[in-house]
Amino acid sequence: MKPRAVLAATAAMVVCTVCSIAWLVSVRAQTSTSTIQHPPGAYANVNGIRLWYETEGHGEPLVLVAGGPGDPHTVFHLFFSRLADRQQIVYFDEFGVGKSDRAKSSREYSFASDVANLEGLRKTLGLAKMNLLGQSYGGMVAQAYALKYPQSVERLILVDSFYSAQMWQANDDNSNREIQNQYPEAWAKLQKLRATGLRSSAPEHQAIYDSIPLGLFYFYDASKTALLPGDPSNNDVYYAIAGDDADFTIGGDIASLDFRADLRKLTMPILVIAGRYDRISLPQFALKYKTYAPQASFVMMEKSGHFPYIEEPQKMLSVLRDFLGKPIPDGQPSSAKPGPR
Repeated sequence: MKPRAVLAATAAMVVCTVCSIAWLVSVRAQTSTSTIQHPPGAYANVNGIRLWYETEGHGEPLVLVAGGPGDPHTVFHLFFSRLADRQQIVYFDEFGVGKSDRAKSSREYSFASDVANLEGLRKTLGLAKMNLLGQSYGGMVAQAYALKYPQSVERLILVDSFYSAQMWQANDDNSNREIQNQYPEAWAKLQKLRATGLRSSAPEHQAIYDSIPLGLFYFYDASKTALLPGDPSNNDVYYAIAGDDADFTIGGDIASLDFRADLRKLTMPILVIAGRYDRISLPQFALKYKTYAPQASFVMMEKSGHFPYIEEPQKMLSVLRDFLGKPIPDGQPSSAKPGPR
C-alpha cells in the first residue's frame, strides 16, 4: 500500500478543533462539499517549470512539503491556517501535482528534481531561511534538502516520514500483511493479477487497492478518513519516483535513499512526529529516529495514525507552536523574510 499523504477519494480536511462541537459541525458542512477556502496563490517560475503556491499569515515562513510522491498541497488545508497568526504558511504543489505544470514524460519526475525545485521555490519567494515541514514522502524531500542546504533551514519538522528505502520497504511489507490478514478476498485477487505479470502500477491493481478502506492503514479512528481531501494524487509521479511495483517492492529513486548515517550531522532544531497507530510509517521504525538523529525532539501522537494534524489537532497545534516558538540555537533573530504574496 502506498505510503502517501493522500489517496484520491473522500471529502476534504479538518482544521484544528479549537472551537469544539459547533466548530466541527461547521467544518464538516464545509468539507462535505469539497470546498476548501484557499489563501492567495500564484505561479512561481522554478527551474523552467511553474509551481503553484499559496501563502497566508505573517512572520517566519513555514514551508509545507506534501507526501506521495504525487500528492497535492491541499492535504494541509485547513489545519495549518491555525498557525498563520505567527507564521507565514507556504503551501505548494510539486512538479506534476495539483495546479503545477505536468511533465511531457513521466521520466522527468524525480526525487532530485523535487529537492532542486524546493530550493528554486525558496529563492523565487525570496526566503533567506525557512522552517521546513515534510509529511510522509515530503519528509524525505525535507531531509534531503536539509542535508544539502542546511544554511537555508531554520527548523526541520518531519511528520510520519521515512529515513531510508529500507524503512519504506518494511512498511510496504506490513501494509500487504494487513491486506492479507484483514481482506483475504482482495489479497487473493491481487495474487491472481500478479501471477499474470501485472505490477502494482497497473489500473487493475489500483482498483483492488481502492476497494480497501483507508482506515486500515492511515488512522487511529477510521471515521476520520472522511476528513481527507478529495483532490486527486498523480500516480504518474508516484510510480516514476517510487518504481512501477512500489506497493510491493520499492524501486525508482526511493530505492537508493538512506539518510540514517547523515541525520546526526544536522545542527538546526529538528522535531520528529509519529502516530502510534500509523501502519504506513510504523512506530517500530519511526522510534529509531532517536538513534539516527539523537539531537532531535521526538513526539509520539498516541491517538493518531498517518495524519496527526487531523486526528489530534489540538495537541499537534500545541506541539508545533512550542517548537516554532523556541529561539534558534545562536539566539539571534531569524533571518527569514516573507516572500511575495
